[in-house]
Amino acid sequence: MQLVILAGGKGSRISEETISKPKPLIEIGGMPIIWHIMKYYSCYGVREFIICCGYKGYLLKEFFANYLLHSSDVIINTSNRKIKVLKKSTESWKISFIDTGEDTNTAGRILKIKKYVNENFLLTYGDGLSNVNIKNLIKFHGKGKKIVSLTGIQPTGRFGALKILRKSDLVENFVEKPDGDGGWVNGGFFVFNKKIFNYIKNDQSILETDVLPKLAKNKQVSVYKHKSFWYAMDTLRDKNYLLHLWNSNKAPWKIWK
Repeated sequence: MQLVILAGGKGSRISEETISKPKPLIEIGGMPIIWHIMKYYSCYGVREFIICCGYKGYLLKEFFANYLLHSSDVIINTSNRKIKVLKKSTESWKISFIDTGEDTNTAGRILKIKKYVNENFLLTYGDGLSNVNIKNLIKFHGKGKKIVSLTGIQPTGRFGALKILRKSDLVENFVEKPDGDGGWVNGGFFVFNKKIFNYIKNDQSILETDVLPKLAKNKQVSVYKHKSFWYAMDTLRDKNYLLHLWNSNKAPWKIWK
């Protein structure tokens, strides 16, 4: 199955990094976060990727055009301009880079890759990591037979919480990064049927506020509940947290050798 990656946004909340590169190229452990996403999906047999480019999309193309140099041991002979590859990367990927416009909204980007996708396809954002079981997600979508299957997650609280005694101003306990309020939120990691294109009007359509609510009203959205690791890289703090997990060999998404 194909994976579509939304990679065209400007990432303004992490502008310290995105002033010079698109958000999916921000590095975690020396490799772009989009590479981590693709490596994870490829562990489930996904080999074909469609990247929806926008802001500084040419840099995404340049990175993967030079991927052999990024990921292999090579000898470069400057006298005859020859390159000898000593150790090749193990990836066998087919990657399509589609320019979906710098100011196009999320659903609009999906609309622009309509002719490239199969009847059912995977989709995710270019800035989130998880250990969701993609094989089980695909099975869930097949059984549910809805237009959209999305991964629901329950993010932990960003700050520690105080547990206060009832009818008192005394603190009973401290809770470090408690679970959320029990509600489920959209964590991305979708499976779509091509019928979704019937719900997208134009470039300015937004997946999260224009398309998904209409589909939900028509009972065409099912939720695959994921209670394990999920994390989105919205800020520099988020990037540093993911980097910490990677450097300490505790990255839940690293399931490859």
